[in-house]
Parts: sequence; structure tokens; C-alpha cells
Amino acid sequence: MYAKISFSIVFLLLFIHVIFAQEKKIQPQSKNCINCDTTAVKSTVLNTKLFKEIFFNSVTNKWAASVKTTFSRNHYSQEIIEIKKSKEENKIKSLINKAEIKKNTQVFDPNLGINFEANWSLNGTPSDNTMAISNGGYIVTANNDGIEYYNSSGTYLYFDFWYDFFNDNTLTSSLYDPKLIYDSGSDRFVLVVLHGSSANTSKVIVCFSKTNNPQDGWWVYKLTGNPLNNNCWFDYPSIGVSNNEIYITGNLYNNSNAFNQSVVYQIPKYAGYVGNSINWQYWSNLNSNPYPAMSLVPASFGHQGNYGPGIFFVSNKFSGDNRIRLWDLTDDMSGNPQLNSYIINSSSYSPSPDAFQLGSTDRLSNGDCRIQNAFYLNGTIHYVFHSDIGSGWNGVNYNRITVSSLTNQSSTFGLQNSCDFSYPSVVPFSSSTLDKSVMIAFLSSSSFIYPQIRVVNCDNNFQWSSSKLVKAGETYVNLLNGNERWGDYIGISRKHNSTIPRIWLSGCYGANISSYNKFNTFKTWVSEIYGTPSNDLSKTESNNKFTLFPNPVYDFLYIIFNAQSNQNIIIKVIDINGNIVKVLYNDIPRNGENKLTFNKGALSVGTYFINISSDSQTLINEKIIISD
Repeated sequence: MYAKISFSIVFLLLFIHVIFAQEKKIQPQSKNCINCDTTAVKSTVLNTKLFKEIFFNSVTNKWAASVKTTFSRNHYSQEIIEIKKSKEENKIKSLINKAEIKKNTQVFDPNLGINFEANWSLNGTPSDNTMAISNGGYIVTANNDGIEYYNSSGTYLYFDFWYDFFNDNTLTSSLYDPKLIYDSGSDRFVLVVLHGSSANTSKVIVCFSKTNNPQDGWWVYKLTGNPLNNNCWFDYPSIGVSNNEIYITGNLYNNSNAFNQSVVYQIPKYAGYVGNSINWQYWSNLNSNPYPAMSLVPASFGHQGNYGPGIFFVSNKFSGDNRIRLWDLTDDMSGNPQLNSYIINSSSYSPSPDAFQLGSTDRLSNGDCRIQNAFYLNGTIHYVFHSDIGSGWNGVNYNRITVSSLTNQSSTFGLQNSCDFSYPSVVPFSSSTLDKSVMIAFLSSSSFIYPQIRVVNCDNNFQWSSSKLVKAGETYVNLLNGNERWGDYIGISRKHNSTIPRIWLSGCYGANISSYNKFNTFKTWVSEIYGTPSNDLSKTESNNKFTLFPNPVYDFLYIIFNAQSNQNIIIKVIDINGNIVKVLYNDIPRNGENKLTFNKGALSVGTYFINISSDSQTLINEKIIISD
């Protein structure tokens, strides 16, 4: 009885927390929906019991079992192989053996904070890095070998290989492709790991952290990786979160490694956070017009909290195109969801040949040009992938979709004729939801540098900073017989409750692990990136610029505004019901920078809005969250 009461209390607290963290989901206004009244098939509701409970494991003698291929498998289609091959000669001819990293003085350079060595690649390639950081400062970082925990000071807390982490004799196939997300609306981690690469062994293992501290353990669920029972297995996962659910997407392949179709798993999350049986459903038969639906990437909320009901996904054509697909899962599982698809025009994109590396004739695989990750913020979906920026050189391709108008803006960043920039990941780098500034981490290599990690800022106006070296490579990579796998991902996570924008990343770089006699492999480097973007503002109207931070508010809220006209400014706090709680300011400010500060202790915990107006015109109506 006491256990049931405890579960009920935890469930209620999670529910209350999410109510305060919800963000409205903008709906596309265009009727150019190719998949409305959908061809996508929704399964019946399935129920999966708790598979096991993971406790903190202090065992030092670990099995570290692993089975990995020693040859380089072509993980993309024959069409993409031919495209890459056709560009190879032009790329070699255009090579310039020097590196001149672009410098743009209009935007600040990213600053490196705490940084440290993390996961090694002893058995798995590619590294498939992923990571997340909680508001409490716990860092979880994983790769194809295993999982590690740190605090935000870089102090090591825990490590396990995947087989030792799960410690279950029923998991006897390969464990790979981990994906992590921190659900800031519920203050929990979610981890997905794949098991097996055949129809008989394929499982999608889903882990919910019991608390915001991963050392307190996980609730683990084992879902089928062959949901259609059509002799296929699940690969290339992505994970997202909304107000009430988590979403796992992946591609199904038959036992001959031929692509079958993409699927979406829709899972209400609260039962998983308390270890109860979970109900879930999946979507299949996704519309393939004008090109197959592959590797749908969920766009979770970019700032503190979540949005919903439902969630957006994005996907593109791996072999290149001039269109993007936006997917709208319209409702929670408890409602009446549809999975609609929209076609959006974009700049042309295509794959590039594989990357050079110093010291070796082995190339690093750039793969294709599939979307890597995405987030949603204030009606805009931000997403990144790598693509050919000219003469067969890979660069960062950063895009913004305005959901209401279904329009796409894009900009590329790279170093044509010298370096390949590949496997980017993007997070917001702003204090306000109205500021579109982002930070993008990526991998880089060339004939004159070893595989390394870099980061770059792109501001509200698509102005790029110079890129910053995060971790230089120490050697070339030689793990396979043939060209080397690289990527396939880089981990990135926002620290939501920081007073200034801070993000954390984890990526792979060339290194030796002499203590294991492992040479020319990958290590993981974890780094904090911080700074104040040059365009870190909520909105500009009548020559007045406003910045609100931090959000959520933990001690004081700061409102900085640069007044350049003799206009009366009114700043009010409004509650969630639209009532005025307090008029903080009503005057004509002096020209120049002004700063308003108030103590959050004057407000109860909850959601409010800072309303800034002038001459009866609203300049800002920014949501803030008052936390304990």
C-alpha cells in the first residue's frame, strides 16, 4: 500500500511539474499536406511490463563483452555510393593543403569551460556519441562501448560497458546506437539502446531514470525491434520528448540489410518514470511521396520545459534534393492523433565524398546527408545536417523552418578545398525564446589534421562566428579493414537553468589508448561552451533591445534594455490567467543600457509572463518560470 501511495505522489508531482512547463504547439497554416487523413497506420495500443530495474553498480570486474565487425560496411545505398564516387576526382583536384578557419568579427567566438576526456572506443566504431545534462548538473555520456556519469565540474562518477550496465543474460546480441535526452519538463533522463541486428534479436531498450540523478538507477523496458513482424530489424534511432510523451523513430531493414520503412514509437512517459507497465503504439506505412520517409528526427523543445500535444519531426532525402519533409504528429496517444506530412522547399543539398585524415590513406566516412538533430522553439524548427558545400567538401548545413508558413531558411558553414565538417548537432544559444541564436558542434578532419571536434555559433540573423577548436585529434583512426566509420552522431545538450547560455557537447577524436594497447582509435571529449551571443535579445522594436535572463528564474530576474528613443516603457508581470501581478516599471528610460532586477521570492512557484509595452504596443510577452 505504501509503495502505491509513493508512486501516486511521484506521478502527481511529475504531472504538476509538466503543467507549469508546457508550451503551445504552433500548427501549420498551409493546406499543402500530402498525408492528411493519413496513409500512416497507427497500431493497436500495446502494453509492455517493466523489464528490469537497474541499480547503481559498483562492480569493478566487468565482462566488457562485445561483438563488432572488423570491415567497413556500406551503410548507405548504391545511389549514394555513385554520387560520392562521381565527386571524388573533383574533390582531390581542389585540395589546398592549408587550413584557414573563417573569421567573422560580427559574432563572438565560443568560450570553452570545463572539459575532459570521457568514453573510449575499445570495441565499437563508429563512436555514436550521445550525452545529456540535467538542471542539477549531472552529465550522462555514452557511446557504442558504454555509459559514464560525471558532475558539471567534470568529476567522474560511474562507468559501465553496456552488457555490464544491463547485466541480463537475455541480452546476448550487439548493444549499440545509444541515444540520450534530458526531459527538462519532468527532470528525468531517457536513454535508448538498440539490441541485435536481425529480425529475431532486434530490441529497442528504453530506460527512464528514477530521479534527476542517474546514480539512483533506471527503469528498463524492452520493446520489439520488429514491430510489424515482417522479418525486419530496427536501426538509426532518434529520440524526442513532448509534454506527455516520448518518441522513438528508426528505420527497419530486412535481414539482407535492405531498407523496408521508417517507424515512429509513441510512448506516454509518466508510467515509465515510476516503473509501471507502459502503454504505447507505433506508426508505420508512412507516406513516401515525393521520396521515402527515412530517419525522422524529433524536434523537442529547445528551452526549459516541453511543448505539445504531439510533436514535430523532420526528414530529408539521403541522396540529396531541394525539399524537406515536416511531419506533424497532431495529438497525444490519449487523444485522436494523425501523422501528417508537409513538403517544404529548401536550398539544394547532396552528399560529398569521404573525408581525408592526416597520416593515413584510410578515409573517414561522411555517410549521406540525412538530418542529424533538431529542436523546436517559438514556432521555428531548427535542424542541421552535413552536405556538399562545393567541389565535394562537406560542411554544416543549418536550417530554420517557420511552422506557420511552412517556409525554410538555410545557411552553410565550412572550409571548401581544405577540411570536411561533418556530423553536426545544434542547440539554442539564447536566453529568450524569441532569439534564434544557436550553437553547433561538429567533427572535422583533413589531410593535414587528425580527426577533431569543433564548435561554431550562428546568431539570430544567420551571422556565423569563427569556429572554435574543442579538442584536437592526437592520431589518425585505423579500426577497420578499409575506410573508417566516423560519427555517426555528436552529442549536445543545453544546460537549461544557467544564468547565461551554456551548452555541453560530446564528440569523438583520433587517439591512442595505450593502457589497453589500443591504437588509432577514438576517444570522447566532453566540453562546456558558454558566452553571451551578440544578438541575445528577445525582440527589437522602436530601437529598444531587451534581454531577459535567467529563465527559469532561481534567484533574480534581470531585464536589460538598450533605450535609444524617448518612448515610455511599461514592464509588467502577468500571471497565467492574464491578471497583472505587478507593474515593475512605467517611465521613459534614459538613452543607453538600463537594467531592471527583481527578486523571484516575491512570486509563488509557477508560470508567468513578462509583458513589455510602449504606446499601447506590445514589444515582448515572454514566458518565465519561477522555480523552487
